[in-house]
Amino acid sequence: MKKKVMNLFLSGALLLSMLIGFRFSSSAADPVTMSGNPIFTSIFTADPSAHVWNDGRIYVYASHDIFPSRGSDLMDKYHVFSSDNMVDWVDEGEILSADDVSWGRPEGGFMWAPDAAYKDGTYYLYFPHPSGTDWNNTWKIGVATSNKPASDFTVQGYINGLPGNSFIDPAVFKDDDGSYYLYGGGGGNSYGAKLASNMMSLDGPLQQFTGLTDFHEASWVFKRNGIYYLMYSDNNPSGNQMRYATSSNPLGPWTNRGVILDPVKNSGTSHGSIVEYKGNWYMFYHNGEISSNGTLRSVCVDRLYFNTDGTIQKVVQTTDGVPAVGPRSHATETKYYDLVNQNYSEYTQKTDYAMTASNVTFGGGATRPGSNVENMHTSGSYIQLSGINGGPGGKALVTVNYASGDAGTAFKVDASGDTAGDGYFLALPGTGGWGNYTGKTSRLIDLNPGTANTIKLSGGMGGANVSSVSVSLKPQTVTQTEYPMSGSNVTFGGGATRSGGNIENLHIAGSYFQLTGVNGGTGGQASVTLVYASADTSTTFKINTSGDTTGNGYSVTLPGTGGWGTYTGQVTRLVNLNAGANNTIKVNGGLGGANVSRVIVALNQ
Repeated sequence: MKKKVMNLFLSGALLLSMLIGFRFSSSAADPVTMSGNPIFTSIFTADPSAHVWNDGRIYVYASHDIFPSRGSDLMDKYHVFSSDNMVDWVDEGEILSADDVSWGRPEGGFMWAPDAAYKDGTYYLYFPHPSGTDWNNTWKIGVATSNKPASDFTVQGYINGLPGNSFIDPAVFKDDDGSYYLYGGGGGNSYGAKLASNMMSLDGPLQQFTGLTDFHEASWVFKRNGIYYLMYSDNNPSGNQMRYATSSNPLGPWTNRGVILDPVKNSGTSHGSIVEYKGNWYMFYHNGEISSNGTLRSVCVDRLYFNTDGTIQKVVQTTDGVPAVGPRSHATETKYYDLVNQNYSEYTQKTDYAMTASNVTFGGGATRPGSNVENMHTSGSYIQLSGINGGPGGKALVTVNYASGDAGTAFKVDASGDTAGDGYFLALPGTGGWGNYTGKTSRLIDLNPGTANTIKLSGGMGGANVSSVSVSLKPQTVTQTEYPMSGSNVTFGGGATRSGGNIENLHIAGSYFQLTGVNGGTGGQASVTLVYASADTSTTFKINTSGDTTGNGYSVTLPGTGGWGTYTGQVTRLVNLNAGANNTIKVNGGLGGANVSRVIVALNQ
């Protein structure tokens, strides 16, 4: 990460006012899905370090720009992303933060560009972090380890013998003979050294590389066809360029070869990695496309090509990204195309909330002089919606209708289903006036199942007056399965009996019937309907299900139907089921009587 001072003002040319089309390959029989750029959209990421491990997936270890931005000093977390086809990316989650570093700077922050390595069953994460309040003179290269590529990392210490004021952005390279080398540097100083077998100390002297053209930081080393390549960022005044040099030795001397990546959009810094995956070479880098803010960056990827003599062609930065190199797979990252083009046609189950609605609160300086919430430019201002229905949980679309006399505004959106707790960036381009309520901007967020979700919009980054907010879900397909009490998957006991295909005598204490092999679909909430007859005025059953993690069960009341043979009663209860077809549902009696003829399980998925 960087020592340049960034402009924290949000540019008026905000991302979501752009229209960038989705491109397919026309040369193939079937359309080829493109990744789009940036590839990570759920949080702001920078300094991508890409590696391919033995499981066949590609992993990107990235630093994390915290939103709202306070600059590079606030960066204090690392996330890992992975893919098996270059277009469907999964955020594997946070793997390390400043809080995990016992020897680190007391104030935290300053978790800049990381790298990773693998040796003998252990994954190593190398990260720069200061050990003192005087961060610029107390840098250390920390080492964390795990037996997994994307979780459970534990800090083991740091590497001794490195400069405290000019060694950041660690990069680790494994040579063909199994030797590992550490590279890094900053402020014009570039270094390299062989790592010892323990991967946490140097095996030999630290060597300073001289003669590199305008070295700044962001070292990255790889090897191809016997040639060693050192890539780094320079001090180009209009924004870092990525340059490279080559050598026949992992520690130089190096021959300068020129620029391979021009300055990136909306960011004065540049940092990248180069890796081969499934027969193609790629360059990962970051830009400020989503935020128009140089301290809120996002990782991108484009193809990299070599000339026959081993030199590298300049990488072309694209909005299309790269094509898929495998079938579609699971992803948590929303395609950038969907963000900018608002391809949300599936989200048709819409609920509108006026700012005067009973579930809308506001504060922190925000006001409501009429029917609109204003003064969202105030630091700490917010609007909060409670009691939001998340359906079965997962992605939902939040849309804000607004007016703004500013050139560009941003809200932070927090939602109940955001397990990372980082929030979502929402850009609100100007509408030409504070009373011109023509603005409409949307963002995909995550909600929990059920109706207890909250959504909070935080201001303080430019002004916008909000007239309404809508939340849209994908309509769920209802799948109903009926289970007659005569079925082979129904058992009973505790005094309960089966007569004529119905379960009876459920008034007896300890009586029950149980269904096995119940399909829970993808898991989550399902509705269970009991069809019954009862001559009692009121009966209570307790339902236990596989997906009830509390173990408390669900209580359901069955009003009388006027007779033990009058099967007109139906009562429904929402329950939780696990994913798959191995669920059990147990109905316990003993509090009044009812004869049950069948159970209906409905999945909204």
